[in-house]
Amino acid sequence: MEIHKTRRTRKQSGGLISRRTRKHGGTKRRVWRKIHIGIDEQTLEIRAAEFTTSHVGDVPMRPELLDQIPPDQAIASVTAEGTFDTRKCHDAIAARGAAAIIPPRRNAKPWKPDTAGAVARNEALRASKHLGRTIWRRW
Repeated sequence: MEIHKTRRTRKQSGGLISRRTRKHGGTKRRVWRKIHIGIDEQTLEIRAAEFTTSHVGDVPMRPELLDQIPPDQAIASVTAEGTFDTRKCHDAIAARGAAAIIPPRRNAKPWKPDTAGAVARNEALRASKHLGRTIWRRW
């Protein structure tokens, strides 16, 4: 009868360390970085920029990008995709006196008109339903 000694190894997150990990080292997990930028569409000048990790979403960064532009500089409009159709984004854009060109989501319902951002978004929703989404985007 043979008796084998088992050697205990360090615990890893999911269990014991495998032979491959001991021989070749652990997996190299990449940490992705994202850059969020605000560009002047006429001069193509970068007016605001922010670097984040991949865990930070795009939507929370929109108000922070607007805060980087000095208040004395006017912002005519802010163009974004449908994921930015949130109260926080619309309110931040309306607070700067800019027009929000953000397509409402497909299943969008009107918001309670308690802020300037909600009023502007409800008007965009009404126009996109009346004209159609493709015409509204070009308009």
